[in-house]
Amino acid sequence: MSPIVTAADAESVLDELSGLIGKLAALMEDETALVGAGKISRAVDLGEAKAALAHQLYVAGERFKANSKFLGQAVPARCAALQRAQAAFQATLQRNMIVLATTHAVAEGIVRRLSGDLARRSAPQVYGATGRATAPHSKHGQPLAISKKL
Repeated sequence: MSPIVTAADAESVLDELSGLIGKLAALMEDETALVGAGKISRAVDLGEAKAALAHQLYVAGERFKANSKFLGQAVPARCAALQRAQAAFQATLQRNMIVLATTHAVAEGIVRRLSGDLARRSAPQVYGATGRATAPHSKHGQPLAISKKL
């Protein structure tokens, strides 16, 4: 990692960081929209590009951190603009995480419900000492196989 010693280098580094944040934010917004619309397989296709951009952003961020003192002195206004862009990116990332967590919870609920329904159907219908039908024991249910191919 080469040190940043000129204002032109500082501008270049900040341009690179801003560009990467913008590209990753746009990709995250696309993913959020696709997942929200139920187009999971298309959202999964964005994974490689998202990982590559995240890696590039990490490397550029490490260079920024290593030279932050000089950058703050050489181009303070640009550093402030980068902080605002980073805050906007955090908001985009938060929305993305909420949509992904909601989708995960819904999918998990569906699988649990399906598993419970299958267990109830395969269990013998017997009555307990009180005369009421007993629920099947969770350990006696058949395993549920799921294909993860989207």
